[in-house]
Amino acid sequence: MTAIKPMLEMGLDVGCKTLDIRDSEKVQTFFDEIMDELGGLDVLINNAGGQFPQPAIDFSPNGWRAVIDNNLNGTWFMMQAAAQRWRDAKEPGNIINIVTVIDRGMPDIAHTCAARAGVIYASKTVAVEWAQYGIRINCIAPGIIASEGMKVYPQEAVNEFPRSNPMQRFGSAWDIAQACAYLGGDASQFMTGEVMTLDGGGRLWGELWPYKKPDYFKPS
Repeated sequence: MTAIKPMLEMGLDVGCKTLDIRDSEKVQTFFDEIMDELGGLDVLINNAGGQFPQPAIDFSPNGWRAVIDNNLNGTWFMMQAAAQRWRDAKEPGNIINIVTVIDRGMPDIAHTCAARAGVIYASKTVAVEWAQYGIRINCIAPGIIASEGMKVYPQEAVNEFPRSNPMQRFGSAWDIAQACAYLGGDASQFMTGEVMTLDGGGRLWGELWPYKKPDYFKPS
């Protein structure tokens, strides 16, 4: 309810449901309810996810599985369930997956890098497979965004995050929202299988250490 409270205060017609996207059966039930209650679905935005910073060499099996299960498997269950219903109803569909920038790897969060890479390439693959059903799939890859997600990182690391891109600042949730509006609307109707990167140029310059920068990489 916290997420939709500002929208309710603006008089918008919004609703809220809780869902464990890691449970494929619950995901199927969720979409049945949505189709019954709303009569259909126009756009699915997969924005759920989470991770914790830690050197990959120290990941526990449970820690690895938790991130993969949420960020990759959960996203896939949502994608597939929505696509099945659009196909069966012979209606077009539109999926937007929020991923991350994986181009140079992601030290300290290798689990989420692996999961999001899986989402990106699953999206590219089904963008071809599902074109016959009129379903488009695109991804948005944010860089550092000023959001509640920053709370999982050490403050010392967060203080250095702006140096991860040449604009030397954080992006905002509004930046992501506007990208979703573009991909969810008619302006992007000839676009599928793509990744829209919003990282302030971080793919080109800067470094990001979500846990802490190893001494090995510090100037001597």
